[in-house]
Amino acid sequence: MEILFTPWRFAYVSGSADRSECIFCKMLEAGEDRANLVLLRAELNFVVLNRYPYTSGHLMIAPYRHIADPSDASPEELLEMMTLCTAATGILREHFKPEGFNIGMNIGRVAGAGEESHYHMHVVPRWGGDNSFVSVLGDARIVPENLADTYERLEGDFRQCRPG
Repeated sequence: MEILFTPWRFAYVSGSADRSECIFCKMLEAGEDRANLVLLRAELNFVVLNRYPYTSGHLMIAPYRHIADPSDASPEELLEMMTLCTAATGILREHFKPEGFNIGMNIGRVAGAGEESHYHMHVVPRWGGDNSFVSVLGDARIVPENLADTYERLEGDFRQCRPG
């Protein structure tokens, strides 16, 4: 049996990660985009790599405003989020050659939201046989590229991305 080590996920899966503050607001306030994996700050939303990715290139798009539900967002925030989603899938296609995407939101704790107070959209590149069974059977994920390398790979294209 092969053993897969994912030590960066321990705080998340063990429940010991600090959840007293909104992770999105905290990373925006820090202003350290590279350290926080923020790829783009657009006018109303930002794009960030998921620190606990399902696959390589898994990113999230969130509004700057701290709101829990997209029904509270302005039409402009929603439009920019979808525009960023379209740009992100194009960039991810170019760099990772995925065969498809999962794109969606988990609204509320019971729906699986890790950060339920600040809604966000997940953009997850997918490939046939991308070992999603490992998550189900082995409580682990295989991500073949570390986050720093993924950030380096994508940041130039996102820096040039200006929606609207």
